[in-house]
Amino acid sequence: MAKCFKYGVIVSQIALIGLSFSIQAKENNDFSSMQMKGVEQVSVKVDLDPAVERLSKAVQFRTISNQDRNDFDEKAFTDYHQFLEKAYPNVHKTLKREVLGSPRPFSLLYTWKGKDPSLPPALFYAHQDVVPVPSESRDQWAVDPFAGAVQDGYIWGRGVLDDKNQIHGILEAAEMKIKEGWQPSRTLYFVFGQDEEVGGPEGAKYIADVLEQRGIKRFAFVIDESAPLTPGIFPGIPDNTALIGIAQKGFVSLELAMNGIGGHSSQPPEESNIGILAKAITKLEAAQFPYRIHEAVRHQYRYMGPELSEDKQPMYAAVAFGKDGEITPLEQKFIDEMASQQVTRAMLHTTIAVTMFNAGIKDNVLPPSATAVVNFRPMPGDTPEVIIAHVKKAIGDDRITVRDISASTPATNVADPSSKSYQQLEKTIRQIYGNDLIVSPFFVIGGSDSKHFQARKFAPDVYTITGLQLESVKEFAGFHGVNERIRVDEYGRTIGFFYKLMDNLEEL
Repeated sequence: MAKCFKYGVIVSQIALIGLSFSIQAKENNDFSSMQMKGVEQVSVKVDLDPAVERLSKAVQFRTISNQDRNDFDEKAFTDYHQFLEKAYPNVHKTLKREVLGSPRPFSLLYTWKGKDPSLPPALFYAHQDVVPVPSESRDQWAVDPFAGAVQDGYIWGRGVLDDKNQIHGILEAAEMKIKEGWQPSRTLYFVFGQDEEVGGPEGAKYIADVLEQRGIKRFAFVIDESAPLTPGIFPGIPDNTALIGIAQKGFVSLELAMNGIGGHSSQPPEESNIGILAKAITKLEAAQFPYRIHEAVRHQYRYMGPELSEDKQPMYAAVAFGKDGEITPLEQKFIDEMASQQVTRAMLHTTIAVTMFNAGIKDNVLPPSATAVVNFRPMPGDTPEVIIAHVKKAIGDDRITVRDISASTPATNVADPSSKSYQQLEKTIRQIYGNDLIVSPFFVIGGSDSKHFQARKFAPDVYTITGLQLESVKEFAGFHGVNERIRVDEYGRTIGFFYKLMDNLEEL
């Protein structure tokens, strides 16, 4: 018999930190704690065994996004779609489902019509596609990455963390709600993209266009994946932490190319094409973009700072209440500390990452061309045009051609952490995962498909978090790595998280 999974403690009410309090605190430079207090956990009964079986099956569909977009397994996606229809019959009877995307339609848009069409809608986002498993890493997996194994208390496999657990957590919660006769007051959209791992131009961007064309003026709330709850996930905080992304950096990839004359290796020129391009890359890496404190970082340290070491709180307060365009001595000290660590350094400037280099086909042949791909994660204001100008100036060599080869996206708008939407999300987190954790907004240095929504006027308040508790930072290595897995009981809490979030959105 399937067991029922029960977790948490019991439903109650909560004192929310009000919007007026947040504004007053900022005006008065009050650096007291912004953490919600006294939120009681709730009990959500989840029929866990069949839910785990469905997620296990989902992992077996190899919905891979390869960098070569011609290498695309359409059958894996269509088979997965058919599986979802059978796995969640009530969802597919109740919600309108559309298969969209351009030029290939493999993204899913579900519309759950609300009782009150005057209310602005909410959107739940996740993605179907997964990254490949390199052949050289196969022997490092404890299980077959596409077998969907359930063993040792874990569900294993590529995509179980990133991001099919979110798809199925949402659908499991919706299926439960429909069986209970529940209907949302506001219309809910579920968007499951097909190509998040390669930037989302075919799926999420297309659906954002469609929803905008259909006349949606503003979403009340959008949630997407990001960091899961993890102890020690942020430098300097050993405690369990739930980081809610409120803004994302942009994405630009440039190809740098040196095209010249090849020849025989016995008669090399003074400068080879590879050597010329290598010098250009070295110059570019030496010309880093300047550091600056972003609005989202100020919000982050307004919430996070009071929970950190007391001796550094004046520095964090200076950041939280600082002004753009001005750098005080305490803010400069903050920048110096952040710049000393890889993760935090990336939050403060447009990053430059050389990710691909290609030249040559034989050891005794001088290649006629050499190319490199450089990926940038831009801060607001650093458009592709600004970045290309920076690259050309840094390199100072007209022989190198530069072109944008990506579905470039700008840095997004900044969601409001003092909004009712943020408060309901924090309330949900604490109802499911308890009060013994730090909840804070943060500036996302990576990115997800919701950037295609958050960069537009109709979706300024996009919040990103993966509704899953990890045991340690070590488990985080499963994202895009080997031995991707989640605990069975924690998957039960993921389902409960989305179940309660749907309830709490009624209070917006």
